[in-house]
Formats: sequence, structure tokens, C-alpha cells
Amino acid sequence: MTEFLEFTVLGVAVGAAYAILATGLVVTYTTSGIFNFAHGAVAMFAAFTYWSLTQHGVPEWLGLLLVLAVGAPAFGALVEWGLMRRLYGASVERPIMVTLGLLVIMLGAADLIWNISTVRTLNPLVAGTFTLFGVKLPWQNAVLLGAAVLVAVAMRLLFARTRLGVGMRAVVDDPELVRMTGVSPNRMSRAGWMLGFFLAALAGVLIAPTLGSTFTVLNMTLLVVNAYAAAVVGRLRSVPWAFVGAIGLGLATEYFVGYGSQHFASGVGSEITTALPMIFLFVALVALPSARLEAAGRLVAARIPRTVRGRESLIAASLFVAASVVFSLFFSGTFLTEGVSTVGPIAGQTMALGLVALSLVLLIGYAGEVSLCQFAFMGIGAFCMGKVAGGDSLLGVLVAVGACAAVGVLVALPTIRLRGLYLALATFAFAEAVQLGFFADTHVLGQAGIIVGRISVAGVSFTGDRAEFILLSVVFALCAVGVLAIRRSAFGRRLVAVNDSPAACATVGLNTGITKVAVFALAAGMAGLGGAMWGSLQGTVGASNFTIFAGVIFVLFVVIWSARTVTGAFLAALTYAIFTNVSHLTKVEGIFAGVGVILIGWVANGILGIEWFGDRVHLPWVRRAPTEPADAVEPCLEPSLLAAGSEAGGPGVVS
Repeated sequence: MTEFLEFTVLGVAVGAAYAILATGLVVTYTTSGIFNFAHGAVAMFAAFTYWSLTQHGVPEWLGLLLVLAVGAPAFGALVEWGLMRRLYGASVERPIMVTLGLLVIMLGAADLIWNISTVRTLNPLVAGTFTLFGVKLPWQNAVLLGAAVLVAVAMRLLFARTRLGVGMRAVVDDPELVRMTGVSPNRMSRAGWMLGFFLAALAGVLIAPTLGSTFTVLNMTLLVVNAYAAAVVGRLRSVPWAFVGAIGLGLATEYFVGYGSQHFASGVGSEITTALPMIFLFVALVALPSARLEAAGRLVAARIPRTVRGRESLIAASLFVAASVVFSLFFSGTFLTEGVSTVGPIAGQTMALGLVALSLVLLIGYAGEVSLCQFAFMGIGAFCMGKVAGGDSLLGVLVAVGACAAVGVLVALPTIRLRGLYLALATFAFAEAVQLGFFADTHVLGQAGIIVGRISVAGVSFTGDRAEFILLSVVFALCAVGVLAIRRSAFGRRLVAVNDSPAACATVGLNTGITKVAVFALAAGMAGLGGAMWGSLQGTVGASNFTIFAGVIFVLFVVIWSARTVTGAFLAALTYAIFTNVSHLTKVEGIFAGVGVILIGWVANGILGIEWFGDRVHLPWVRRAPTEPADAVEPCLEPSLLAAGSEAGGPGVVS
């Protein structure tokens, strides 16, 4: 009984930390209709800013005042004015990408200022310990619990009993109606973001002293990510239910540590414990009734993506492969080897990563399904390639594609009713669970990674760098042609229709569930192929190649260029490869991705969707499509949906 009480008390203390974080997420979502993926980064930045102030001799009370009462609300107001105000009524993926961009900007800035892996300690606000039910606890945990209860009660009263709270909630549904009552919608929205950032900063400052030697930029941010699960239990709208979910998550974690982890093999129990909040999040998303997961705010129809003709895509693919052959002839036979040159590794990685980017064109660009787990599929593909038939056979490639397609189906089936934000959260949870519970296991990828060889096809060996690069180029070109062929097919038109209006498609008998499962399987298999090719190119792959934040940054690069075009996929892979191979650019990769995705607040279809490109970028074999009005939106089932034109968001964009 004493042991149970100990785990219960510790679980409530952990849950209190999640409760404050989840409350801040609920407040921001309730008052803006936008889920702030950067909430954890705000908490991390506030905690490290407070640490820096105390290290420079600023009194603790003054540091708290500057961070909580000045810095966090001011930053929240700036973010609302500069980014979020433009996203009202936007397509569902744009707010997701903008807040993810803000997340990686803050992570990149924190890495430059404090170093992402350096361990620090922060003194508790209240020192000492006390005994509760025979369990010795730090007073800082009691402060956390007290603050969590006060915040939950205060937010409940604010939104239920005050004019300010009602106005902050009403602005999400109809800002024009709020304006007619004499209240400024902008002021209400700004107040919501200021309050959300204050709560994030409060959580960061209170939680940081409890982390001890794990107080790092990355750990702090990932801890806050765990609060996503508690916020979803509260349906992103209910502060009391978010509080209950947070306490439940804390108790589940401690009970598993106490009673469950010892029944697993050495090291496996700790990995499951680390991944448990993400498993909790995935289960919560799948288990909650559909009616409770409706997105806040109004949505507008997206412009229907169009595609190039088959002959045009074949010509472009042939020229692309020919250019790759010519390119490889200018270098020595070892030009893909890292350290020999920079251009070679960038070129090779661009082709392998381009396959993963093409899978995102299928999912995000055509189907409108936001997936943040493509790097997880890429890692699974590399693992299969390295483990099957000696790690250097065509069979390994086929197994990688098949295994990832099967896992994609397993992910899609339970999430079949989720779209937009909730699908993004589910795939984020899956990606982190795979990273923490699978890749982190030394039995999977080993201490130094696993070795992957280069394949031979029909007696032709691709062990040489030139042959490997040409093979990668051919595979990328064929997959690009395949993606465009899918877009022209009946299945591709169905993807666009489901993206435009799932409800309208369901009313005429289209099975949107089968369509979603099929596109997830296709995209997962293509990402697995990218992982197999990546492993073959690199020779050795490890867990560090497939981290969740690396995957997020890659998705941002695809969206920045254009998730609706094959050209955008190639440029995204090239940009990512440049930043990861040029040493002095590595530290600013996240900042660049974040700043670039802020463009999505102004340019919905990415850089290649800007009208300037549509007017000026043109290849002789690509026929221009007739110009449409900028505000033209075609309904899901119009006859024009069944016709194929040019691929890009504007006429004449190169595909």
C-alpha cells in the first residue's frame, strides 16, 4: 500500500506539470482556433531566459516579473499580430505549418544562444522537501500542483463568467458578429495569445527546477509536447477535462514505471515509459468520438491542384536523368563520399530525400492530409533494407516498401476519421513513439547504427558512386512520373475531391475511408523506398537520421516550396540536403525553415504558388493553362474536377 501511495503522489505531481501546459494549449485553441505547436518552445524559451537572468545577477522575483508579466505576453501579442491574424479562415494545414515554423525558429534560436544539448540546473522557487503519505516530495512539486489547480479554476471562471472570456471564445466562430457588439476581434484574439504565452512561460519556469540534470533545450521542449495528450482529452476546449487528462497521464506514467516496466527486457521498459505520453495521445485521438474533434473556426475550400500531361512529364523526367548523368561525369568515382566533397553528398541525398518529399506531395498536396511521420517511415525502410538478405539486395528494397506500406495502413485505419489538426497530432504522436520506443532501442539500430550496402539489379552492380547516383536519379524520376500519373488518374481526382469536400464526396457514395487508407499506404511505401535508398547511399544509418524535429523541418521545406508540385518536392529535398551538409548552415537550418514557412501566412501555395512564378517560369514543352480568377474555387463535384491541366497553383509553373 505504501508503494502504491508513493506512485500516486508522484503521479499527481507529474500530472500537475502537464496540467499547466495543457491549460495553456486549451486557452490558445479556444480563443483562436489554432493549435500552437510552438507552445513547448515558448515554455522552454521562458525557462532559459529566466535562467540567464538569474545567472547575470538579476533577483529571482524581478526575473519572474520580466519573463511572466512582460516578455511572454509581449511575445504573444507580437506573434498574434505578425502571424496568426492572417490565418483566420485559412485551409487547415496553414496554421499547423506556421506554428510548426515558429517552433523550429525558437529551437534554432535557443540552440544558437544556449546550445541544444548543454545541461544546466535551475534553483527551485521554494527549496526543501516535505512528507506526504510517507513520501518525501520537494516543495517545488507542491508549488506546481497548487499553481495547476489555481490556473484551472481561474481559466474556468474567466471563460464562463466574464465578458472578456466570452468575447475571447466568440471571436473564433464569427469575428464580424463580435465586432457588431462593439468589441474589437483583434483585441480579443490578441488577449488570447497573450494569455496562452503567459501560461506557457509559467509552466516552463515552474517545471524547469524539477528536471535536475535533464534541464536542456531539447528535453524541455519534448516534455511540453507530452502535454498535447492531456489537451486532447479536454477536446482542446475544456480546461477541467484537460486537467483530469493531465493527472491521468501523470498517474499512468508513474504506475507503469512502478509496476510494468520491470516485466520488459532491459532497456525496453524505459523506452516504453518515455513513449507512453505519445501512445496516450494517439489512443485519445482515436478513442474520442468524432463529434468532439471538430476544428474551431471556419474553413475555406482550397484551390484544386492540377497536373501536367503524361508526355510532358516523361520528357521532363528523361531530361532530368540525362542532366544527372552529365553532372556525375564532372566528378571522380568517389564523389558521393562525405569529406571528399560537399556537392556530391548534397546531390545524392537530394535524390533519396526527394522520394520522401514526393510522398508528402501525395498526402499534403493532393489529399490534404497533414502527416508529420514520413521520417519515421523513412527510418523503418532503412532498417528493413539493412536487415534483409545481407542489407544489399533488391529484396531488401521490396521489403522496405512493403513493410512501410503495411505500417501506413495500420496508422491510417484507426485515424480514418481524423483530418487536419487531429491527424497532424496523431502522426506526430506516432513519429515520436517510433523514435523513442523503436529507434532509441540499441537492439534495433545498434550503438553506431546499422550497415546498409548498395544493391545489384539484374547482374548490374551499383556499388560505385556514379552508378549509385544515376540509380537514385532514375528512381526519383520514375517516382515523380508516377506521382503525376496518380494525379491524372481517377484515384488522383478522388484525392482532390476528398481534399476539397469530404462530406460532399460521402453524400454521392465515394468511400473516403478507403481513399485515405490507400494514399497513406502509397505515401508510406514511397517514404520507405526513400529510406532504403538513403541507407544504401549513406552506408550506415542511425537513430539520429530520423528524429521527429528533423522530420518536421523537412515537411516545412516541402510546404515552403510547394507541397502540390513535383518541382517543390525536389527543391525541398535539395534545400534540406544543403543545410545538413554545409557545416556553418546546420545551426541555422531550423531558423531558415521557420522563417520560410512564415510566408505561408501570406502565400498559401508556397513559393512556387506565387503569381510571379506563374507568369514568368515556363518550359517549352509545358503548355500554359488558361488563367483563372484568383478567387475562383471549384466545388468538389464540378465537371472541371475531372479534367487535368497544369500541376502548379498558377499557370505555367514548371513541374
